[in-house]
Amino acid sequence: MCWCKDGEHVQERAEQTRRSLLEAAAFLFDERGYAGTSISDITSRSGHTSGAIYFHYTSKERLALAVVEEHFASWPPLIERYTALDSPPLEQLVRLSFAVARAFRDDIVVRAGARLWAERTLIEAPMPPPFVGWIDAVGQMMEKAGAEGDLAPHVDPLPAARTVVCAFFGLHTVSEALDGRRLVEDRLADLWTLLLPSLQARPGDPAGLLALARADSPPAPE
Repeated sequence: MCWCKDGEHVQERAEQTRRSLLEAAAFLFDERGYAGTSISDITSRSGHTSGAIYFHYTSKERLALAVVEEHFASWPPLIERYTALDSPPLEQLVRLSFAVARAFRDDIVVRAGARLWAERTLIEAPMPPPFVGWIDAVGQMMEKAGAEGDLAPHVDPLPAARTVVCAFFGLHTVSEALDGRRLVEDRLADLWTLLLPSLQARPGDPAGLLALARADSPPAPE
């Protein structure tokens, strides 16, 4: 007798339970913060028992860490899909930035991961380092733009990348505080309207690119 399908079903149910717990916890962490969320709250929200939480994640700290890790894990595939587009690197960067902004606004795990990382001193678990991967990715896009002659001659790619990353995440902090990120795409369009003329070797009207970025759907994974 073959038990393969039964084993696959058990594994699938376990993964569904893990995901259900993760998303329930993310909703509550985003809404109430780490200290304001209890295991009891997560069981009520998820419909699973506390035993399921301890079986799959062992503790609230490990569940919070899983949310943060899921947040960080969402970026490399998104970066890869946008950098694979057949378009100039600065266009890829602008379009990617809007996709990331929408994720911070709409994706509950991304939102919760950001809040938990900000509250990391309350969580007794090692957190992944932020921003480094973004600076590297944006730096590579800037260097490619320079190699293709699209970056203004006075722009040093790596300092420019750090500045763009700082501006981007600073914008998110302000937008979260003032409007819950409802207007983050408007604020991001303002930022790129200011930055693009100083980055581009041949500045033009950014309105068309920004309209494309705002109407964008993420490229499908290959």
